[in-house]
Amino acid sequence: MELSLTSPPLVVVLLLALLLQLLRYRRRRDPRKQPRAHGLRVYPLLGTLPHLIKNRHRFLEWSTGVLQRSPTHTISFKAVGFGGGVITANPANVEHILKTNFGNYPKGELTVAMVEDLLGGGIFNSDGDRWLWQRKAASHEFSTSSLRAFVADTVRFEVAERLLPLLARAAPDGRTLDLQDVLQRFAFDNICSVAFDEDPACLAGSGEGDRSGSAAEFMRAFDDAQSAVVSRLMSRPRSLWRVRRLLNTEPERRMRAAAGKIRAYAGRIVRERRERAEAGRARGDDLLSRFAARGEHGDEGLRDVVTNFLLAGRDTTSSALTWFFWAVSCRPDVEDRIVREIRAVRASSPGAAGAAPPFSLDELRGMHYLHAAISESMRLDPPVAVNTRRCGRDEFLPDGTFAGRGWQVSYSAYAMARVAEVWGGDCEEFRPERWLDGGGAFRPESPFKYPVFHAGPRTCLGREMAYVQMKSIVACVFERFTLPFPGGEGQPGLVLAVTLRMKGGLPMQVNERTA
Repeated sequence: MELSLTSPPLVVVLLLALLLQLLRYRRRRDPRKQPRAHGLRVYPLLGTLPHLIKNRHRFLEWSTGVLQRSPTHTISFKAVGFGGGVITANPANVEHILKTNFGNYPKGELTVAMVEDLLGGGIFNSDGDRWLWQRKAASHEFSTSSLRAFVADTVRFEVAERLLPLLARAAPDGRTLDLQDVLQRFAFDNICSVAFDEDPACLAGSGEGDRSGSAAEFMRAFDDAQSAVVSRLMSRPRSLWRVRRLLNTEPERRMRAAAGKIRAYAGRIVRERRERAEAGRARGDDLLSRFAARGEHGDEGLRDVVTNFLLAGRDTTSSALTWFFWAVSCRPDVEDRIVREIRAVRASSPGAAGAAPPFSLDELRGMHYLHAAISESMRLDPPVAVNTRRCGRDEFLPDGTFAGRGWQVSYSAYAMARVAEVWGGDCEEFRPERWLDGGGAFRPESPFKYPVFHAGPRTCLGREMAYVQMKSIVACVFERFTLPFPGGEGQPGLVLAVTLRMKGGLPMQVNERTA
């Protein structure tokens, strides 16, 4: 028997098939699971993805505006063939992601792969058991008083012997320095000493043999690698970088070269440390020696230790201080209050008459207003502006936003600082007083409202050391110098790398401070 398209049996089959498709479509169209566009035009099949692509070069500013307008301060997107994602500036969601349901939000295989040729399988680029045992080892070492003392001594040396003399040479004729570059070189010298007891002397401009030149090359390679990583994170589809790497096109060609230089530099450090240990010449105070002594890492693992702590130690503190010095240069009243606090602490210390920088740990702890000003600067311009996790299984976030299995779920500390419901109507104003109680003592905020040092199980272990370093630098600099910004009004441009950088650097004029 021959069936035509109009024969009753075939019509029934077609109708049933169509009904089945409609039922599947309706299930997929569960309104609770639909992307939340909040004013963005939704395109057929592509959803809100075109907006992300169009604004990828100004992602931070664009996404902040969208999150501010969103009733829940969260947006989500999904496109056929491209997967989905969530971006939030809602503290309740942040707490859920970083603490309450921490196990459902690992870094994820794709994110780990994107950063693997820079950070390997180190503590900042691992999940599960591999992350956990590294975290426990690092937590133990960071809690030791000997490491804290070693860090403090290293900062004191770099401030007194390198940073202050550099500024003193520039002050007589009011020379302008790129403070962002100065702070990056300072932080690189400092973290190299702390991480593996090596002094590349980048801030001094000289070193043993060719160390200064190789260190500078390493720093440039690190910058190239970070730029390539950001390109990977912003690419759509997210696996596009794999195609570029296969074809060896930019920026993957630059990433390949940078990764080779980074591995060579870190590998040389590990090799020399092994040789020093065998010869009995290793001091043992630095992080590399401490991890090597555990016997849990091979050379490749120790190389990952080096690169992970270099990233954390160089880029986060230099980014934070760059934005801090710019913010304070726009507020003479804030600078005046910081200077008065520094002088009061100095005057109240034993032997104050002959005192000279740097300050002791106890003196730094007494600088509550300076602590508040640094915290406020990082609130507005956090070193890590956006952080991303992968959703392990379908669920709804506390504000009702759906997060699908495999979706990239990001929280924006930068946007959160600009949400009035979180920080008040003056949220976009630089106001250190918001961190002080009635008696003038520093008062911390919830880490889920202020995720600058992350929160939950992955809270930054070096938080207190970072504050010691930053407060020591600022106190010593402001005690002797004032740094006006000659660039005029308006915020400098942003560069969204792995850390938040200032476009074009930070030119600051150096002047001696009058009594």
